[in-house]
Amino acid sequence: MNSIRKFAYAALLALSTLNFAPTLVFGQEAAGTFTLSHEVHWQKAIVPAGKYRFTIGSSGQAGIVALQSLDDKGPNFVVLITRMEAPRASDRSQLFVVSRADGRFVSALQLPEFGTTLHFAVPPETGEVAQTSAVPVAISSR
Repeated sequence: MNSIRKFAYAALLALSTLNFAPTLVFGQEAAGTFTLSHEVHWQKAIVPAGKYRFTIGSSGQAGIVALQSLDDKGPNFVVLITRMEAPRASDRSQLFVVSRADGRFVSALQLPEFGTTLHFAVPPETGEVAQTSAVPVAISSR
């Protein structure tokens, strides 16, 4: 049963990647690259360490982030944006990661170059104290 669920989720992600073409969100395509030094949970996806390119698009009213592995045979992911807001007073693009006993979870992607901070769903804490750290993100515009 668990393997069927994993297969269905992988098939859904593959179809989503084909159906959700990135569109202009902020007057220009928001895109960039970053390197993960360790595996993270990004909503329901488990994203392994490696180099990634991201593009921000939309599907109807929902915003999405498409992650494309820059490694030869790396995986690709599509995650939903839960909330968008103005960036904090910083000129650095950053990926915010919450560390917990059961793993590391991406909570936000700050993109001052595009005038936004994207927030992502993180499971509720289970009593332990969470620590948030920021990872610099190299941004490149087309």
